[in-house]
Amino acid sequence: MKSMEQNNDNQAEDGDHYSYNFHHLRLEGERSRLPIAKHRDAILYSLERYNTLILVAPTGSGKTTQLPQYLDAAGWAAEGRRIAITQPRRLAASTVASRVANEMGVDLGREVGYSVRFDDVTSPVTRIQFLTDGLLVRELYRDPLLSRYSVIIVDEAHERSLATDLLLAVLKKVQQKRLDLRIIIASATADVETFRKFFSAPISSPAAHRPRFDQRPEDLTRQSVTALHLGGRLFPVDVEYLTTPTPDYLAKTLSTVLAIHREELPGDILVFLTGRDEVEKVVSQLYTFSESQRSASRLVALPLYAGLGTDDLDPIFNFAAEPGSPRRVIVATNIAETSLTIPNITYVVDCGFVKLKTYHPHNGWERLGVTPISQASANQRAGRAGRVRPGKVFRLYTEASFSAMAPHTVPEMQRSDLAPTLLLLKALGIHNLAKFEFLSPPPSQLMLKALEFLYALQVIDLKGQLTVPLGTHLAELPTHPSLGKMIFESVKFKCTQEILTVAAMISIKSVFFRPSSDQLSAYEDSIRKFGVEEGDLLTYINVFNAYQASPKTAKWCKRRFLNFQELQRAESTRRQLKAYFHSHIGSAAVSCGRDTQSLRKCILTAYFHQVASFNDFDGSLQQLRGKETLYIHPDSVLFRRSPKMLLYTEVLHTTKPFARHLVTIEPEWLTEIVPDYYQLRTARPSSSAMPMIG
Repeated sequence: MKSMEQNNDNQAEDGDHYSYNFHHLRLEGERSRLPIAKHRDAILYSLERYNTLILVAPTGSGKTTQLPQYLDAAGWAAEGRRIAITQPRRLAASTVASRVANEMGVDLGREVGYSVRFDDVTSPVTRIQFLTDGLLVRELYRDPLLSRYSVIIVDEAHERSLATDLLLAVLKKVQQKRLDLRIIIASATADVETFRKFFSAPISSPAAHRPRFDQRPEDLTRQSVTALHLGGRLFPVDVEYLTTPTPDYLAKTLSTVLAIHREELPGDILVFLTGRDEVEKVVSQLYTFSESQRSASRLVALPLYAGLGTDDLDPIFNFAAEPGSPRRVIVATNIAETSLTIPNITYVVDCGFVKLKTYHPHNGWERLGVTPISQASANQRAGRAGRVRPGKVFRLYTEASFSAMAPHTVPEMQRSDLAPTLLLLKALGIHNLAKFEFLSPPPSQLMLKALEFLYALQVIDLKGQLTVPLGTHLAELPTHPSLGKMIFESVKFKCTQEILTVAAMISIKSVFFRPSSDQLSAYEDSIRKFGVEEGDLLTYINVFNAYQASPKTAKWCKRRFLNFQELQRAESTRRQLKAYFHSHIGSAAVSCGRDTQSLRKCILTAYFHQVASFNDFDGSLQQLRGKETLYIHPDSVLFRRSPKMLLYTEVLHTTKPFARHLVTIEPEWLTEIVPDYYQLRTARPSSSAMPMIG
């Protein structure tokens, strides 16, 4: 009997071994067919001879998953070094890391791991690390030379996000001190000349070479940057345009998806829309259609946007098509444009628009508006098709409209609030901002506005230096300076517990979700139960505390029209902010109890620049400084009230500018807490009253 058990065990082990080898061989076969495979030697050779490599490879070529594995096999992660691959989005960092770990046959978090804000899945043996651009910039605080990395791959560089541009600018300075550091700028649609000019300083030093290579005389003086264009894709992709413009791209999206379902061969559909509301609307319409059809021809519509939980993402990414399975329709925002590989996508429907944030320095508002995409983005979207078989792209705009699109999206550095960016640079010891090399220099108006705000916030002094301790503490908090100031001042007002909750709740998308019209009355009743007459931020504290005392289930949240995933995110964010508070400020996190006055005063210390008075005549709000007209957002608990004066943390500009996240304040608090601010720019300040850029 004992020998039989041993035999069975051995057979099971042999079977597992065979199964693993079969899976491994299948993956190896897939990887060898990727377009990047035939360029492996050229990439590795270029990396030996050049410090910076610009790699332009079409979507689906395998650059994101295969490149770090090539480098690892070539020894770039030896002797305890790591290969870093940055991503613009957290979801991309975690999902691609999981894919690479699977291909290498290792556990996620060991040899392959990822790091995003408030979530670090790495270990001392990690060799390949995926992380967000912003997190790598913050790593410069404790390691200014990024000494544990041998190669840094900046993926999806064409997106030109604020964090990506800042990272590239800082990496150029790091590379001047570390000639052994290699940088790879990877993209499907990169503006090669812009990157080449930025990194094309000649290097003349033997230290530029890795010690294990013989140094020839011709190697000692060389150009520091080169570019490789990797042509080809796995399968052809046909692109179809509209013959005439559509007046309603949402309706056209729905009809196009249904036409594909009726007329095209099997294969899943990826739809690009501009935001969560549009995604949910189309998913709901497709669900209604699917329910009315026979099971043999049903569609399964799945939403994809930032903030979804693991259970929602699993049927999107962990999927294997089987004969007779329903056709999937993935309805996504532009989060699906880059890095994320969704299995079995054959068709892409591109609405041609995207939501972009634009910062207006004259009034300090960020406007989130729908705008046409760039040609680079259109090509990125098209690249999602044709990965498993020949694909088709249905562009819901004319060919003339495509030709009129801008070649690339305006870099975020040139259309954003720069206060967090300049604070980061100051903290990294870069004080002469006028001479700092940006990949795309931001307008001077944005720079001056950011410096004015940091000075008014008392984060920098008139010489442009970080104040101590406020400035140094805020620089290390992974939040906007306003949130950092609020947390710092909570010690003085004895309300840290509440402020940590407020900071976490306004860091998420939206805690409430607005239902269909037939449930609107129940939705408003639910908000009233949590509502506090002093405003939204105090209401959020009630919501968070109720969630903490609840079973913390999706069902409990749904009955109260609360977003379960966002509350989970707020809980995680608050936990991390509390850890930062204890480690950097060191005081006890006390509660103010029922003292809402101290709490609101503390919030005012951070948002004093966003105060407005109520106009009884038309129900509008008038900025105290700036004199712009605003309106209370319909979702606010103050929407049907008439507060004398209030502050807001955000302006959402849709049909008109709506103030969000409101708190009532008393006018006399302004002279008590910020007596100088509303006199600071009654007239244009002289240069002597401005913080220095240099």
